[in-house]
Amino acid sequence: MSHGELLSVLRRTFRVPERAIGFAGMKDKAAVTEQTVSILLHHDPGTIDLGHDRIEVLWVDRHRNALRRGHLAGNRFRVRIRGLAGVPAEEARAILDDLERHGVPNWFGEQRFGYRLNNHRLGAFLLGKDHVELLGELLGAGGSPAPAYQQERRSRFDAGAHAEALACWTGADAAERSALRVLSRGGDATEACLAIPIRMRRFWINALQSAVFNRVLDDRVSAGTRGVLLVGDLAWKHDSRAVFAVDEDVLTDPDTTRRLRSLEISPSGPLWGPRMMEASGAVHVAERAALEAVGIERADLGASRPSPQGSRRPLRVPLLDVHVEPVEDEAGPALEVAFSLSRGAYATVVLREVMKADAAP
Repeated sequence: MSHGELLSVLRRTFRVPERAIGFAGMKDKAAVTEQTVSILLHHDPGTIDLGHDRIEVLWVDRHRNALRRGHLAGNRFRVRIRGLAGVPAEEARAILDDLERHGVPNWFGEQRFGYRLNNHRLGAFLLGKDHVELLGELLGAGGSPAPAYQQERRSRFDAGAHAEALACWTGADAAERSALRVLSRGGDATEACLAIPIRMRRFWINALQSAVFNRVLDDRVSAGTRGVLLVGDLAWKHDSRAVFAVDEDVLTDPDTTRRLRSLEISPSGPLWGPRMMEASGAVHVAERAALEAVGIERADLGASRPSPQGSRRPLRVPLLDVHVEPVEDEAGPALEVAFSLSRGAYATVVLREVMKADAAP
């Protein structure tokens, strides 16, 4: 179940607007997860029955505060990997030991970009106010690859049969249905895009930020500098999530080397927005080039609603509490790995490092 589907169930059950539901982070779709949410209610709901076979309520209590983004400290993952006959537990442990020593490259995982891997493209169209292009990408057959079962509904959109296309999408497809409802009533592309829930539009723009960050990190990994500070960098302090500028004095300070080796600090990359602290020198030039490579200018940021505020993100994160064990269950043999990551980091990135060792040369 996706994060959006969970919110829809809670909204309908408690008859509240989505803004009344608080959460600290977005749940994974393809996982069995536990998540705490807050719901602003002015009455006692009595017995809570969500009426859904994929959601179980573990506990309920009253609290004075609502949950907000950023209240999450981190996540603990336990994953069973199958089909890794060529990777014994000892080799997987060695890979994870290396990540413990040097930090995990803090890429945004594929799930950030959606099942069509195009959320960042939607974000770029949204920021550029290319509403016709956005609807073509979201609803049409000529954009990013889409599942075969969606071809008919997408072809109907391309043919202008908006009401027929609307009837094909399900309740889980909130963005598609919201836009098509407006179009089927004769609304234009701009009205249709503005009817898409702001949560979805914000997520698309966040995905665009993520794509730019991944480009920067790709270059730093290729250059071998994901864990190396450069003049002009903004160093990330893992304990406070603050940053500080790196100049020659900082770079030559022996304490800087110690803090880097102990993963107290790391280089940071851009999540572009008007409030983001910008790097300087050659680092700034490279980060600006990554933004322009996705077709966005600095002036586009902050010029529309929703607009990203911007921040920094570490290029690597610590890997903690690692456990590796070969197991066997009803589905057969597997390699079970468990570890903890700080908030915003992706378990799939860690797993990719383990599983690529089993890839053919």
